[in-house]
Amino acid sequence: MIPLIEINEIPEGLLRLKDARDLHLLLPHPTLLYLKGDDKAPLFVSVLLHGNEDAGLFAVQDILNKYQERRLPRPLIIFFGNVYAAKEGQRRLDGQPDYNRVWPGCEHENSKEARLMRKVVRRVKSYEPFASIDIHNNTGKNPHYGCINSLRDDFLYLASLFGRTVVYFETPTGVQSMALAEHCPAITVECGKPHVAHGVEHASEFIETLLHLEDLEHHHIDHRAVDAYHTVATVTIDASHSFSFTDKNAEIRLLSELEDDNFTELPVGTLFAHVRAGSDARFEARDDKGNERFDDFFTIEGDEIRLKKMMMPAMITLDERVIRQDCFCYLMERIDVDEDEAREVERVCMMAET
Repeated sequence: MIPLIEINEIPEGLLRLKDARDLHLLLPHPTLLYLKGDDKAPLFVSVLLHGNEDAGLFAVQDILNKYQERRLPRPLIIFFGNVYAAKEGQRRLDGQPDYNRVWPGCEHENSKEARLMRKVVRRVKSYEPFASIDIHNNTGKNPHYGCINSLRDDFLYLASLFGRTVVYFETPTGVQSMALAEHCPAITVECGKPHVAHGVEHASEFIETLLHLEDLEHHHIDHRAVDAYHTVATVTIDASHSFSFTDKNAEIRLLSELEDDNFTELPVGTLFAHVRAGSDARFEARDDKGNERFDDFFTIEGDEIRLKKMMMPAMITLDERVIRQDCFCYLMERIDVDEDEAREVERVCMMAET
């Protein structure tokens, strides 16, 4: 059983904390912090679901410092997630599941981490939240962008308040934004690489905006104001195959320059990797339903893996540990979303699920 600490006062030292690796000294276990504000529905913010992604921690620290002597414009609920991994400066510890894959709707609902997140959702749901933000960093070169699980206007408007680039996704499941989307508009925000001031500032400004916003339901969203993309495949490398960016003896040799192509539409034939002679190694590329789709997106020509169709990658990283723990990248397609299209996309997705 993983303890859930629930507090309603800011812990001594939190506002002065300089390193996420020291958070465990103040909060030894995952923690929900409830703070009162004006008589409105609360904003829910989760941070450190990945222990090495600290923009969220320092963004809420910035907000709490601003409101030390003032009442918050609305109540604020903050969930400090994987404090154990944060202590080690890791995304997750060896043997731990990903803390952003164990929320309600995940595949392993009997794990102690999944039970923890169900408890968090029950607690937050009881407060009837106004909106939910899950704050992350990337390990690769990516623009700041928001991820949503619904194309409703309130979700799109929420995303537009963070930035122009919006990703609509259905997998992976078990993520915070998908679990909270059943109760309020919810978003995952990706704030660039960790330890960068601009990412903290952007996340803090977004929280501040939502604290003051009256509602999300009565705003017309100009769909031309967002660049929307839909993830169509998750690209991973099976644990049975070795890979590297530098080792020529690895079964799959990835190209480091691809990191510069995140959120860039790449043409047919773009080289993604070299395969060692005599090896049957290749990527796995699974769609939203878990179907293996490598042959739809890639082709092998000699010892080269190349794109079979024009696609846009996201979250390509040079961090080989993260690739093993999560994925090499996502493949996306641009969607031109208007109100009718949004309803049709969601209708098709719902039919596919049933």
